[in-house]
Amino acid sequence: MSTFDYIIVGGGTAGCILANRLTASGKYRVLMIEAGGEPKGFWIPIPAGFSKLLTDKRYNWRFKTQAEENTRGREIAVPRGKGLGGSTLINGMIYVRGQPGDYDAWESGGARGWNFDTLKPYFKKIENYAQGDHRRGHEGPMHLDQVRERYPISDAFMLAAKQDGQPFNADYNGDDQTGFGYYQVAQHKGRRWSVVDGYLNPARNRPNLTIQTHAHVLRLELKGARCTGVTYRQRGEEVTVNAAQEVILCAGSIQSPQILELSGIGRPDVLEKVGIALKHRLDGVGENYIDHFATRMNWKMKNTVTLNELARGWRLGMAVAEYFTRRTGILTLGTGLVHGFVKTAPTMATPDVQYFVVHASYANAAERILDKHPGMTIGVSQLRPRSRGSIHIQSADPDVMPAIRPNFLSVEEDRVSLIEGMKIARRIMQRPAMQAFVEVETGPGIEVKTDEQWLEFAQANGQTIYHPIATCRMGEDADAVVDSSLRVRGLTGLRVVDASVIPSMVSGNIQGAVMAVAERGADLVLGSASLV
Repeated sequence: MSTFDYIIVGGGTAGCILANRLTASGKYRVLMIEAGGEPKGFWIPIPAGFSKLLTDKRYNWRFKTQAEENTRGREIAVPRGKGLGGSTLINGMIYVRGQPGDYDAWESGGARGWNFDTLKPYFKKIENYAQGDHRRGHEGPMHLDQVRERYPISDAFMLAAKQDGQPFNADYNGDDQTGFGYYQVAQHKGRRWSVVDGYLNPARNRPNLTIQTHAHVLRLELKGARCTGVTYRQRGEEVTVNAAQEVILCAGSIQSPQILELSGIGRPDVLEKVGIALKHRLDGVGENYIDHFATRMNWKMKNTVTLNELARGWRLGMAVAEYFTRRTGILTLGTGLVHGFVKTAPTMATPDVQYFVVHASYANAAERILDKHPGMTIGVSQLRPRSRGSIHIQSADPDVMPAIRPNFLSVEEDRVSLIEGMKIARRIMQRPAMQAFVEVETGPGIEVKTDEQWLEFAQANGQTIYHPIATCRMGEDADAVVDSSLRVRGLTGLRVVDASVIPSMVSGNIQGAVMAVAERGADLVLGSASLV
């Protein structure tokens, strides 16, 4: 039975950051346990490869939601990264800090010390963004770049947004998120830049870091009110390891609560139902599930060549040659080309809807299968949903997928925001700058006019955009799972440091927020940060 100072459960976004920071001094022996393997897939470094990886069981857990009435009885895919690097191996690479008010809301909601002023230095610490000014980081481990490809249709859309009265925003990660521009992505010289590249590879050869891959954690080991270690399965054998200091759960918003419940930590009724003995009652485990829900509006285009054609036949061959010779072209594109952050009502202080604009359209959005005709898509997502769901184990078997119940669109505010966001997207597409390119709106179709019809379209077609949070919410109230230092309430020797501790949604893609949580979490573990 081996003993380490720290055991990190999960080698994803947060886990790789912690592995780097906790081993940097050389003082501590650190073990990182990852259920997946090394990120060796052909498509991983190629940005456009995300469309292949979303259906690859080697690098994606391929979770699904339960069928719910709010989304017309559909099971909705919830991709989560598997392997060292986690979801930074398969995501759309979009980097968003969010709005300062997001983090101030964390603190006002009970997460002491987690305001924007506290987190801003961590964002700068993460970033290596050459195009930014003094408000951005320029020497961090995560290379960031603005989407470099430009197309007539994207330029026309930017002009149409201006004609609609929307502002241009050169850096939505600066002081104000409002407006339209080109996305910033985690890339370097045309290649995906994951946390493995930025954080783990520089730490790999440190003698105080041990990495175990293809090691599926079965449970946490508890002795009274202390977490003493972890038991995992590797090559058919069960292995138990001890933590002299702490076990740090970094398994993400789906698997961190799953591991807690498999270990007897959670709600008594959930555990009793699957025959697991209660060891520590925490009613908030698996509750408060929040995710971004998005509709994808589509148009059939004309007088232009879109990604639908560029990704087929001889054009695809040329694109492959261009990418491997110059690291440019369509293979450098992720899930978004042009961004938009808009207010759906003039009385709003900040944007409440985000757009993902790309010159492509999908016959099957969940599987990323492109239409055969020229197309364009605007993904429409409410930034700060109020709807809350849950995730709980369905079995004592660690290999059984937990039950994910997002409860999307259950709050009126969410429905109104999404409906108004779709209306504005249609209005922009109807501006003069787009008329030379638009043939017809194919989804939902111009016949959709009433709020009831818009809502029906959203419920029947919307998908998650893969930003689950809050299932191990931090705070100081009785329902919080971790306190403001990310320690599991009522236990010693156990913390959670990943997206699951985020108490309320940030305004945009969550990759940047998770990195900031991990950076600050590392400081909290090492005792070098103080709470306000």
